[in-house]
Amino acid sequence: MLNIVSPASVGLDATQLNRIAPHLDRYVDEGKLPGYLVMVARHGKPAYLRAYGLCDVENQKPMAEDTIFRIYSMTKPITSVAIMQLYARGLFQLDTPVSRFIPAFKDLRVFVAGNAEKYETTAASRPVTFRDLLTHTAGFAYGTSANHVVDTLYRERKILSGTLEEMIQKLGELPLLFTPGTRWSYSAATDILGHLVELISGQSLDAYFAEEILGPLGMEDTAFYVPDAKAARFAANYTYHEGGMRLIDSPDNSPYRQPPTFRSGGGGLVSTLHDYFRFAQMLLNKGELDGVRILGRKSVELMTMNHMPNNGDLSSMGMPVFSETPYDGIGFGLGFSVMLNPAQAQILGSPGEYSWGGAASTAFWIDPVEEQIVIFLTQLMPSSTYPIRRALRVLTYGAIGT
Repeated sequence: MLNIVSPASVGLDATQLNRIAPHLDRYVDEGKLPGYLVMVARHGKPAYLRAYGLCDVENQKPMAEDTIFRIYSMTKPITSVAIMQLYARGLFQLDTPVSRFIPAFKDLRVFVAGNAEKYETTAASRPVTFRDLLTHTAGFAYGTSANHVVDTLYRERKILSGTLEEMIQKLGELPLLFTPGTRWSYSAATDILGHLVELISGQSLDAYFAEEILGPLGMEDTAFYVPDAKAARFAANYTYHEGGMRLIDSPDNSPYRQPPTFRSGGGGLVSTLHDYFRFAQMLLNKGELDGVRILGRKSVELMTMNHMPNNGDLSSMGMPVFSETPYDGIGFGLGFSVMLNPAQAQILGSPGEYSWGGAASTAFWIDPVEEQIVIFLTQLMPSSTYPIRRALRVLTYGAIGT
């Protein structure tokens, strides 16, 4: 369990932090969220923690500090750390073509025109690199929208199903959205990185995570599935429905109760507040926690820099599809969104703050300037349903005094 210190001891205003509860509680009281868990930490110490509502409405289980959540795309930073560990061992360079390890990507082509039945392509002017995958500038899609023919092709081929090897084979046969490095589009790139972790390390993704990240950090409840011994702590998952919510995945018979055939580096993990706080604090500490080093300081610094061309924001990179971040004033690093300009983003924050979220409305951000970490956990899809994350940023940043 987390040891909560007084807000004043870490330069936070308790009165402002206490405004979080009435703002978020109303979503639960009005039947819009099942429940939530939120933590604000500064200088390495949690100073605010609130669990409210239920983690399983049908079984009337209260939200608790040790509830296990589907973190979906908050898996991506963990996968990005894994690939950067391998990078730090000199096993590839950021500009190394991915086809060196995945021959199916050697002759990728770019969509030009047409529809899902008949389309034209052209040869990519350069190969996809590791940096392209880490920054979502490789040209892959996700198949979760109807904005482009390539997305339709992804859905028809069921890209994110089967095994990682089957995903790679399908992707090698489909066109890219654009020439690598020229635009930004949220995509299956991190699932490809997960497969690369397996190819380069010689281990399955779950085994690599356990040995190199989760085990060393003491993240005991983070995994690709929930074993029977922990099932009582597993939350139910809901979707927005007619002004409220509807159950879409019960913890009693969830697919997450069994080891998956598709180990998704882009969105497959479950985790807890305690575990993800340890991961986030490791990053804030530039790669180290409690005497255990996961990454070198310079690796974390490189990951949390903006890698968009000419230090531009995501708006300057086009492809305005849904992702877990706003676009104006926000750049992208090697696995995270990166705050560039709070004034342009029209939100409280610090240049250099990095963050991401998950499809079930979970979110985290890390501010190295203020040494502050915020983690918000719930289970409601899609994450765009309510402006909770944006309001929570204002409420938590507004508490910073000294």
